[in-house]
Amino acid sequence: MNKFKKVLTTGRNGVTLLLNMFKTNSTPTSTKKAEATSVRILDVALDLFRRQGFEKTTMRGIATEAGVSLGAAYYHFESKEDLVMAFYERAIEAMTPRMEEALAGASTFEGRIAALMTVKFEYFQPNRAFLGALFRHAADPQNRLSPFSEATRFIRERDQLYFARAIENKSGGVRVPEDLAPYLPRMLWLYQMGLILYWIYDRSSGQRRTQQLRKKTLALLISSLSLARFAMLKPLRSKIAELLELAEGADDHA
Repeated sequence: MNKFKKVLTTGRNGVTLLLNMFKTNSTPTSTKKAEATSVRILDVALDLFRRQGFEKTTMRGIATEAGVSLGAAYYHFESKEDLVMAFYERAIEAMTPRMEEALAGASTFEGRIAALMTVKFEYFQPNRAFLGALFRHAADPQNRLSPFSEATRFIRERDQLYFARAIENKSGGVRVPEDLAPYLPRMLWLYQMGLILYWIYDRSSGQRRTQQLRKKTLALLISSLSLARFAMLKPLRSKIAELLELAEGADDHA
């Protein structure tokens, strides 16, 4: 007790020391138990989001299904939005090796883009209805769940990085004009988001229409990029770049 009194009377440094003491005393077993609890809460939350919808699911319901107290649920995740962000982080981690395989396994530019998108669609298939609920927030970049928000910037940048790598790989590729190349990852990301939105609301069997749309529009996109290198289309490329800069600036200052 005297030890703690001494710590508490030494100001800010004492508080820091006290926190470090607690960290030191924490055991790997307790850490693993906390991690397992977080995983269980997230798994339960995702299951409820799929079955009940995001809006109808409550933190109390999640805690009950996970077999933890409401306070414990809030200790691990402060809100349903935090659970969604954890879902995004899990998705990124799980898809990383698959995205790497997609880039390494395709021999053409079109094949690399198609393979990257296939990874995304296959991974999110079980959560299609859940994503539909989240996309209701998509139009508002100030909503942290929006794919255009500051909170989800790391997801956008990660996706665009893969598209950039697909472009940089020259094997079996399309000659992308130098003035358009810096903007192409963003264009491909927006194209992908449009397809995902269509896929979410596609009621055809097995989302067959989305598959056809993806195949045909990607072929059209590749053809357009092949034509875009001609000098006469430089003004058009400049306009595209201006529009993307404008959209990016609006996003930054939302």
